[in-house]
Amino acid sequence: MLKIWGRNTSSNVQKVIWGLAEMKLPFDRVDVGGAFGKTKDPFYLAMNPNSLIPTLEEEDGFTLWESNSILRYIAAKHSNRTLEPADLKTRALASKWMDWQLSVMGPAITPVFWGLIRTPPEKRDSNAIAAAKEKTVTAAKIMDAQLGKTQFMAGDAFSYGDIPVGIMIYRYMQLIPERPSTPNLDRWYAAISSRPAFKEQIAVVPLT
Repeated sequence: MLKIWGRNTSSNVQKVIWGLAEMKLPFDRVDVGGAFGKTKDPFYLAMNPNSLIPTLEEEDGFTLWESNSILRYIAAKHSNRTLEPADLKTRALASKWMDWQLSVMGPAITPVFWGLIRTPPEKRDSNAIAAAKEKTVTAAKIMDAQLGKTQFMAGDAFSYGDIPVGIMIYRYMQLIPERPSTPNLDRWYAAISSRPAFKEQIAVVPLT
């Protein structure tokens, strides 16, 4: 059975377990990272020298780190499960949005998450949080514009291109209630958040 090393409150771990649940692939998840520690233990560093989560471990001993790479790998390996677009251009678009999450949306919303969820109220930097909220809203508007053209991020079918940004929007909806109107994004989020795999792996996990 596949093993995923990482706590389920991690956004990067959530990408992988959501994807696995979409493909109905059984897996065993082991709590490491954060309060669970162990990522600096020699056995873990041998798998992932970055001391980060998640790490994929397969039955034959193959290991892989970097959440989006793990997601692409398992989708390609189990391509009959339809998470990876068959059309090359659509696949490239899905991969683009996965990378955009890492370069734009993730860095925009992370200071909001840390400022509001993991920082005591008396230590919060309100100016930094406000600036990060503004950047996140700008990123959300980019998604809204795309979703005015297609049903999902890469086209008219759900794919792995929706998962990393979906994790970010799960946070966006909770952390920035004063957000502007984004009807296309709202329509898309209602669709992805109603998926059984999202309900099973993401919606049940509070932001901590």
